[in-house]
Amino acid sequence: MPVTEPSTKAPSEVRGAKRIGLSRVDRFLPLWILLAMALGVSLSKLIPQLSSALNSLTIQGTSLPIAIGLLVMMYPPLAKIRYDKLHKSFSDRTMLLASIMLNWLIGPLVMFSLAWIFLANQPTYRTGLILVGLARCIAMVLVWNDLACGDREGAAVLVALNSLFQIVAYALLGWFYLLELPKILGLSQASVSFSVASIAISVGIFLGIPLVLGYLTRSIGEMLRGRKWYEADFIPKISPFALYGLLFTVILLFALQGQHIVTHPLDVLRIAIPLVCYFAIMWSVGFLLGIGLKLSYSKTVTLSFTAAGNNFELAIAVTIATFGISSGQALASVVGPLIEVPALIGLVYLALHLKNRITSWAPEPTG
Repeated sequence: MPVTEPSTKAPSEVRGAKRIGLSRVDRFLPLWILLAMALGVSLSKLIPQLSSALNSLTIQGTSLPIAIGLLVMMYPPLAKIRYDKLHKSFSDRTMLLASIMLNWLIGPLVMFSLAWIFLANQPTYRTGLILVGLARCIAMVLVWNDLACGDREGAAVLVALNSLFQIVAYALLGWFYLLELPKILGLSQASVSFSVASIAISVGIFLGIPLVLGYLTRSIGEMLRGRKWYEADFIPKISPFALYGLLFTVILLFALQGQHIVTHPLDVLRIAIPLVCYFAIMWSVGFLLGIGLKLSYSKTVTLSFTAAGNNFELAIAVTIATFGISSGQALASVVGPLIEVPALIGLVYLALHLKNRITSWAPEPTG
C-alpha cells in the first residue's frame, strides 16, 4: 500500500504501463527517513527524559505514541484494498504456499544462522535478533509492497496468513530456535517464554484495528459515493498519512533508543550487519522464486517484500516484556526497524528498476 500515490492514473493503468516509478515525494523518501532519524536522535539528546516518557504509556509492551504512529501508517494501505477481490488471491495456491515456505521455514532459519555467525559471543543481541526473525511482517510490508507497485489484494492475504501463523506458531518457534535447535547443535541455549494470548492481542491491535477501519471506509465510501470517487478523490487525500505515520514512528523509535545508539554505535553496527544480510537474502530469494514460478511482476514483488519484512512491533513487545526495556534483546529488536526502513526502501528502487528491464514477466491479472 503506497505511502503516496505512485501515479495519478488508476492502478490498472499504472501496472499496465511499460515503465513505472515513484512519485516526486516518494523519490525523496530516503531523505525524509534520514531527517526523521536525525531528529529522533537529537530529541533524545536534548530531552533526556523523553525515553522514559515514551514508555510511561504502553500498549502490548510498545509505547502508546509509537502504536498510534503505526496505526496511522497502516490505515491508508488497508483502505486501498479492493476487498471484493481478495478471494482471487486466496485461490492463488502457488503464491500462498511459496509465502508460507519463505516466511515460516526459510526466514527463521536464515536469521538464526546469521545471528550465530555474526553474534556468537553476544547472547543477548543474538536472542533479540532471532526473535525479530520469527516475527513475520504484518504491517510495513503493505507500504513497501505498494511503493513497488505490488499486488495489494495479494499482500493483504499474505499478511492475514502471517497473522494467523504468528498467533499459533511464534511461541513454538521461539522454543525451537532458542532452546531446542541450539541444544541439538551443541550451542548455548537462551531462556525465554511467550504468552500466546499477548501475541494474539498484539496482532489484533496492529493489524485488526486498521484492517476494520480500512474495510469500513471503503465499504461506506463506495456505497455513498461510488468506487470512482473513492479511488480518484478519497484515496489520494488519505495516502499521505501513511508517510506521516511512518516518519512519526521512525522519529519516536530513534528518540527511544537515541542514547544507546550514540553511546554504543559499534553495538548497533554489529546488530545491523546480519540484519542487512537478512533483508538482502530474503528479498532476493523471494524475487527469484517469483520469477522461477512465472508469477507476474506485482505478485513477485508481493512475495519478496512479504518474505523480507518483519513484525518489529511484536518483536519489540516480546523482548521488552520478557527481558526489560534496557536489555540487549530489546536493543536488537529496536535496531531491526531502524535498519529495515532504509534497506527496504532501497529494495523498492531495485524492484522498480528490474520491473522496467525484465521482459519475461507473466501477464498481470486483469481488472
